[in-house]
Amino acid sequence: MQITVRAAALSVVSNTTLVVAKLAAGLAMGSVSVMSEAVHSGLDLAAALIALFSVRRSSQPPDEEHRYGHGKIENLSALVEALLIFVAVGWIVAEALRELLGGAEVASLGVGFVVMAASGLVNYAVSEHLFRVGRRADSLALQADALHLRTDVYTSASVALGLVVIHFTGASVLDPIIALGVAALILKAAWDLILKSLGPLLDVRLPVQEEKVLREIVESFRDEYVEFHKLRTRKAGPERHIDLHLVVHPDRSLADAHDLADRIEQAVEERWDRTSLLIHMEPCQARDCAGCGNPCRTPPGDRRAGIPERERRGPDREAAGGPN
Repeated sequence: MQITVRAAALSVVSNTTLVVAKLAAGLAMGSVSVMSEAVHSGLDLAAALIALFSVRRSSQPPDEEHRYGHGKIENLSALVEALLIFVAVGWIVAEALRELLGGAEVASLGVGFVVMAASGLVNYAVSEHLFRVGRRADSLALQADALHLRTDVYTSASVALGLVVIHFTGASVLDPIIALGVAALILKAAWDLILKSLGPLLDVRLPVQEEKVLREIVESFRDEYVEFHKLRTRKAGPERHIDLHLVVHPDRSLADAHDLADRIEQAVEERWDRTSLLIHMEPCQARDCAGCGNPCRTPPGDRRAGIPERERRGPDREAAGGPN
């Protein structure tokens, strides 16, 4: 089983346990802040299930219907997770306002504190693991799941702290106020997740730093080509898709040009796993000579559309003993 699938499965198990524990504690206490955390964990569970499905699916190779692979399913799942968070925020805010206006009392504070503290510790450990695996595998779905859990860590800590304050002050009004604070934190996490998942869905270019590294890799072969242009990059889940035009000397054979492309592709794939690089070869033209500096047997004045001289000589020049 892939490490990403195992990590997603771990998240499903931990979130299932926490949902049951928080819901039971919240109902026993009559605490909207604890129940809001149960709802949050419920959405974390839904997110974990989505992440589990998406990492399984995105790892499958391209097929007849999906020639570019299934990487974008991770971006789509992250977007769905963010939308689920917005639903949770709406419920939490509604319940908090109802309790704030109704003045409900909170009981069994000790149970709530134990549940929230345990929840924070469990989620911290699981989120650290998900972040680590997600970054290593470049999986947005796992990183989104980890973000959910990390938000849970902060909110669980705030709820536990609030319950302690309520215990010593008797100010039950703090419970819905804390719930509103929890909602604000969750909303911020959802917005960040939307921004992160939308980019690949809209084919936004790779980060500037990654493109800089890519250019450095291509330029490490600079003595074997004239120049490159029309660089395009995008990302789909953990997969990078890159294409560019590479201008080579007109005297270079097709086999040599293909070998050069293979070596560039290999160098790029050694830097990033799951990368697809498409190189379109072009013969150089007279306008490329000024900045070339590479030896070429085709005279600039006799160069037409990058076609090698030997292909333009024709039978008349051959018979006249033209240059070889």
